[in-house]
Amino acid sequence: MTRQSVVIGCGSYLPDRIVTNEELARSVDTSDDWIRKRTGIRERRIAADDQKTSDLAVNAAKEALRAAGIGPDNIDLIVLATTTPDETFPATATRVQAALGMTKGAAFDVQAVCTGFIYALNVADNFIRLGQANTVLVIGAETFSRILDWEDRTTCVLFGDGAGAVVLQSLEQENEREMRGILSNHLHSDGRYKDCLYVDGGPSSSKFVGKLRMKGSEVFRHAVTNMVSVLEEALKCNNLSAKDIDWLVPHQANKRILDRTAQKLKLSPDKVVVTVDRHANTSAASIPLALSEASMDGRIQKGDIVVTDAMGSGFTWGASLIRW
Repeated sequence: MTRQSVVIGCGSYLPDRIVTNEELARSVDTSDDWIRKRTGIRERRIAADDQKTSDLAVNAAKEALRAAGIGPDNIDLIVLATTTPDETFPATATRVQAALGMTKGAAFDVQAVCTGFIYALNVADNFIRLGQANTVLVIGAETFSRILDWEDRTTCVLFGDGAGAVVLQSLEQENEREMRGILSNHLHSDGRYKDCLYVDGGPSSSKFVGKLRMKGSEVFRHAVTNMVSVLEEALKCNNLSAKDIDWLVPHQANKRILDRTAQKLKLSPDKVVVTVDRHANTSAASIPLALSEASMDGRIQKGDIVVTDAMGSGFTWGASLIRW
């Protein structure tokens, strides 16, 4: 018998406020046409002044638990991926734990920026495979609007706020050929490129919380190369090819990156889940938001081969291959 992590529920939450490209164009030197042509983004959600990352995470978590048909008492562990925690400490995951009324188990944060959800999924999967947890809540949540320079048109138009969550549960299976759940995870990083995308502030280096800075062309070039490479790695590990993919659910950074990745894999655009046009780049929240949407609307079905991949600051990148 093999112990696998199976997705039993997905949930999402987006703040009420919608900021369109036209609205941004009234405060920064940009236009709807400029943004759409370069990114595919037409709008993004922005958290209210009184909303914290934990608030978004709690709402997504509750929806995922409802979809899974279980309560907080069934959760053994919460792993929360975020770059925008409520506070330097404690971990935002513990605030989610308290808000859900979960008093057992453990809760902690993972920080790998846009690749954060895949890192968190890997951590949760390992806990289940090792028998240290049976049911894990994995969340990606961000209030990226808090760290944007709203006068920098090259970055402020790219990001949004939101949260997504999945519930993983242990399932023992015998038939390896038809095994459901997370089949493999693949993580990478290369710290030599840390200055290509970063926030210029932090508790040990300055007295202020900084703003996001990015070398866009460099990030774009590495994103396509690394995301294609890690997808090929995941497929090879499972003796699969791109033809076997039912759904690619990539990090939603830029529509051009998604298109280029699909082209290099010779994957039909119809098999790529795209939310960047409505959500913009929500960092660690983008993949679980897209997973939730595609599972809730019926596109992702039981038995489908679903591959997620991302690249983020650090650089970090990774992929997870799942039989739904």
